[in-house]
Amino acid sequence: LFKKLYKIKKQHKKEQKIYQQTIQVFPQLKYPNLETCSDYEQALKYKFHLSYMLGEVLIQTFQNLHKGSMFKLAKNIKKANKEFKIFKEIFNNFAKLSPNIIKIISKNKQAFLKELPRIQNILKIHQDYQPILDNIFHNFNYFIQKFNLIEEWLLSNDFNEKYKKENHPYPSLLDPKKLNDEKEKINYKNIPAELAWEINLPLPDNYEFVFLSAGVSGHAAMVKFLEDCNCRLFSKYSHRGNNIFGAYCDQYAFLNKKGFNILTFFEYGIVDYKLKSKFIGLFNSKKRVLFLVRDPIERLKSRINHIAPNKFAIYDFNLNSNVKEIVNVKKYYSKNGINDFPDINILENLLTFNFFCYKLLIDFFRKSHIFYIDMEEIKPAKAFDTMCVLADKFGFKRPVDKINFSHIVFDDTIGYFPMRLHVEDMIIIITTLLRAKQMRQSKEYINFTKEFFDKPLKYENLGIFLKPQEFGRLKQDSKLFDVTKRYLNNFIEALEERIDLEKAKLFKEKDVLNYLKENKELRVKLKNILDKELVHIKQHRPDIVASWKYYQEFEKMCKELDQELTLE
Repeated sequence: LFKKLYKIKKQHKKEQKIYQQTIQVFPQLKYPNLETCSDYEQALKYKFHLSYMLGEVLIQTFQNLHKGSMFKLAKNIKKANKEFKIFKEIFNNFAKLSPNIIKIISKNKQAFLKELPRIQNILKIHQDYQPILDNIFHNFNYFIQKFNLIEEWLLSNDFNEKYKKENHPYPSLLDPKKLNDEKEKINYKNIPAELAWEINLPLPDNYEFVFLSAGVSGHAAMVKFLEDCNCRLFSKYSHRGNNIFGAYCDQYAFLNKKGFNILTFFEYGIVDYKLKSKFIGLFNSKKRVLFLVRDPIERLKSRINHIAPNKFAIYDFNLNSNVKEIVNVKKYYSKNGINDFPDINILENLLTFNFFCYKLLIDFFRKSHIFYIDMEEIKPAKAFDTMCVLADKFGFKRPVDKINFSHIVFDDTIGYFPMRLHVEDMIIIITTLLRAKQMRQSKEYINFTKEFFDKPLKYENLGIFLKPQEFGRLKQDSKLFDVTKRYLNNFIEALEERIDLEKAKLFKEKDVLNYLKENKELRVKLKNILDKELVHIKQHRPDIVASWKYYQEFEKMCKELDQELTLE
């Protein structure tokens, strides 16, 4: 036998030498890595065939003859036979638990055998709870590495009560309560967010309540108002696009810091439903929820009118730039891409369960813990009083300065600023007060608006910002100052004209209703979606739904049109 093995080894070395010489001349003949072959995963099962396992024993024995391996051959053959039977039984019993079980175990063969009885016990106990089995097999390396810790958690009453009894779709592989304790060896501070996401670890329980909102419902204003009440929120979801994993990582890092934290999620209608479900599933379902809502027809109108990115917009210019060209920055979404005008035909793309995703957002939380607020309640006339009520209800600091709550956050100037006028080596920033705050504009820049305009601006939240020393230099050069002042006045005049032109392009709620009236298929689709998504708010806040003027008109229209069809 060993003579044959020696000959095989010798022949193999010879063939390897020929192969290496060949691929030096013809590199295209190099074999691909086994892992890249299309049938690699199917072939892994052969590693657990008795012939393969016995072959491994013989090869290892031959390689270690000088260590007296011959004396252990019979024992190792017996061991291989035993392991073969064990794996055969495992695959027969647990293959249905995970289709990738062979691939998973092949990478952790000896570690798996070492803890086999305990692993079998866990798999047997949770054989009727597929989500935790999926989690175990998806993170099997980590499961083996931290086996003692994970075993204790998965066999605990806490796990049973919190996850298994509720059939939670995203059970955690580690005990979140333990991880909140920084004294623990493994805790939220030292577990990477990337790993936390993979093992379904809930976000750090370091937040007072959850703030939910759908897009174009006034969430930017609410974020500003909450921040003005000394609350901490991470709200920059839009920069993540469809990357919900990235949003989780952002919130994970954010919630690892102290403060009156609020966990947020804003539904923009672009996130994959399954990923969104997982993200919400990693919130604490027992937390109270503040849910900002708005008339669905108004939402559709605002989304149709929503500005789109303009890669040709000029935000840096000088005194020779044409002001009318500079202020012509607004673009809109259309069915064919980006356009100069809003396109009501994009309604067809908006009528999805993603855009009106209320049910998914609230189903995870206790229904008694959800507090709805309508966007009308945070408009300038009511915002201050509303925030006082919310402060008392949710425990944050009451607002003090009414002025901070008396402006429309997304006003007619949205999309234009900040802009930068370059005067020689000086920079004049033209922006709104809110935008300056949002972008954390350097405090070196001071608002000198009154120095350039003889009367108050139509848009009083607009500011002209310079560094004091640069304003002093500009003021000393009277000719340059006059030219700059005249240019800024022309700029503001052109801006106001452009804003009026853009406002004339926008659709109104009546346009949306008329469009739906003429498009039966879309109308029926929207009706079915809203009937499903608005069940909870209709039950618990019928007053809010009744206040939605255009939604009520939509319901009335659907009823009348259905009656007409019945009569026909």
